Amino acid sequence: MPTPEGAIKRKISHALSKLDCEYHFMPVQNGMGAPGLDYFICAGGWWVAIEAKAPGKKPTPRQDRTIEAIRAAHGLVFVVDDDESLFLAMETIKACCNLAKEIR
Repeated sequence: MPTPEGAIKRKISHALSKLDCEYHFMPVQNGMGAPGLDYFICAGGWWVAIEAKAPGKKPTPRQDRTIEAIRAAHGLVFVVDDDESLFLAMETIKACCNLAKEIR
């Protein structure tokens, strides 16, 4: 039986597999180096990160610092904990990919 966060991650992975984006991956955190979030995506040249949370849960203080650092570097960050936040993230990622295709 998957954890509530695991169920969200499965939905995110499935949704990303349906998008026509250049690159995405889930880093394996091992306690070494800089902290990261659950997903990193290159969407039409934009850097996007996703932190998956169980429904109603919020990022930890360390994750908040990572989120702010990514945003300070002009990356997009989404915290996905339900279908609505998943939809918003995927629609934004899809728009980034489509805009890049129009520009190229």
